[in-house]
Amino acid sequence: MDTKTRIRNFIVENFYVAQDAALTDDTSLIETGIVDSTGVLEVIAFLEQEFSLSIPDRDILPANLDSIGRISAYVTRAGARSEQTDAPLAGE
Repeated sequence: MDTKTRIRNFIVENFYVAQDAALTDDTSLIETGIVDSTGVLEVIAFLEQEFSLSIPDRDILPANLDSIGRISAYVTRAGARSEQTDAPLAGE
């Protein structure tokens, strides 16, 4: 299962999504009210566990976490950095 599908499944299963079909890769999870501030913490916990990441506070931004597409891109970048350095992202 690809990264976007895993993230989409988590969002749909753990948050109220009125119409699954209306949830595109670019839908703002925050502006639509699907994910609130507490939900962001749940998403982060999921990402850290599911993708073996350590997400530093400085990366907790809408630019990284506001849509399925942005989350997927962040996971890809963070995974690549982690593999290159083989060190926790917080140590960068």
